[in-house]
Amino acid sequence: MSTDRDVSPSARADAAHGGLVVDENRMRKLAFASIASTVLEWFDFLVYSTAAALVFGPLFFPTLGGVQGTLASFATLAVGFVARPLGGVLAGHVGDRYGRKVPLVGSMLLMGVATFVVGLLPTYDTAGMWAPVLLVIARIVQGLGVGAQWGGAAMLLVEHAPVAKRGFYGSLVNTGTILGAVLGNGFFLLLTALVPADSFEAWGWRIPFLSGLVLVVVGIYVQLKIEESPVFTELRHASSAAAQRAGVRKAPVGQAIRLYWRQILQAIAAFFVVNGTFYIFISGILDYGTKTLGLDRTPMLLVVMLAGLTQVVTIPVFGALSDRLGRKRIYLAGAVAMAVAGFPMFWLIDTGSLLWLGVALVVGFTIHASMFGCQTAMYAEMFPADVRLSGASLGFQVASVLAGGLAPMITTALVAASGGSSAVSLYIIAMAAVTFAGVSTIRERFQRDLYAVSSDRTDGAA
Repeated sequence: MSTDRDVSPSARADAAHGGLVVDENRMRKLAFASIASTVLEWFDFLVYSTAAALVFGPLFFPTLGGVQGTLASFATLAVGFVARPLGGVLAGHVGDRYGRKVPLVGSMLLMGVATFVVGLLPTYDTAGMWAPVLLVIARIVQGLGVGAQWGGAAMLLVEHAPVAKRGFYGSLVNTGTILGAVLGNGFFLLLTALVPADSFEAWGWRIPFLSGLVLVVVGIYVQLKIEESPVFTELRHASSAAAQRAGVRKAPVGQAIRLYWRQILQAIAAFFVVNGTFYIFISGILDYGTKTLGLDRTPMLLVVMLAGLTQVVTIPVFGALSDRLGRKRIYLAGAVAMAVAGFPMFWLIDTGSLLWLGVALVVGFTIHASMFGCQTAMYAEMFPADVRLSGASLGFQVASVLAGGLAPMITTALVAASGGSSAVSLYIIAMAAVTFAGVSTIRERFQRDLYAVSSDRTDGAA
């Protein structure tokens, strides 16, 4: 059995007394670097979600029109999610063998180039069918980039956090995801407020994509500085040593699938309702509110952005709470709460009131945060070091395809078919049931250090 006990004797001694002793100042710098990379990466990835809901349909699929154009737009959004597992596989292979820096920086390069290209793409009126083809290609590259980034940033933090704060530090990476989404929505909000509608559809939508390249350059600079950190250097050496002691590890992803397939399936199920509802909240409801309820675009963006901003507080709070109460208990409660709230949230949204829409989204985002805040630490505790990035990335990214990537498109199709929101509520309940079933089988390890965790039997028992 592979282990992650390949660290220095001093680190092992610290681990035996409740986790690594980490300099708080270094830990804060490491946290800042990981959050910054995540914010920038997800800003680029998620501005696409907003653009897909607002403008990509008429610009790239004008011959379809109406619901069909929106579905085609959301289909290009889903394509990026399909590419994410491949990005996670590549990052896991490199990161589990050579450390976390290469996949982190490489992912940001991919994302920066692809996002910048989207901002330069010709529309259907200019290039005909080549326009949507090029859009899909750029989105695939975006998917590879974001698929490679999350695992490296997440494992970098949790592998160095002390046991008593692993949930909190792990939650900060997911907080960066939310900040990226809020910044993306905020950018579009500013543009829709300052730029006339005709100008926005002609050229204004391109600005967030073009500016993404500048943000990624800053992120790459931050990531390059991580190499000088003793914490990062120790992690890279520990990861390489673990691979050598475990034997031949030419393909850590294959090793993860062969030995830890149960944990990967559990991780996929755990992320199902978390990822699915997130994209319903930030993208599907934008389309539903503007097209079905007739709400104005700018106030809708503002409400979604402000409601999502609450997670900057709630995700770390639930991450810290999981350090005291355990990941599993909070996660299961979150899955139940999301199922219970499935219908009431849309009852409030269907009033057509921006106030009640905001209340519904705050409730939904808070329940979402209860699970998202625990998730990174829980994933890390499910896998040993030499396959940790591969296993966690596979669980995260495969679920993103099955749940998140399809959620806006499924939401639009359900509303079109049923004429209302009830089918969407049932869809949320079904995803919550998948998550509850998966998490209920996970073995709780929240008070174990990561060196002892690998000595446990890995049969997936609760």
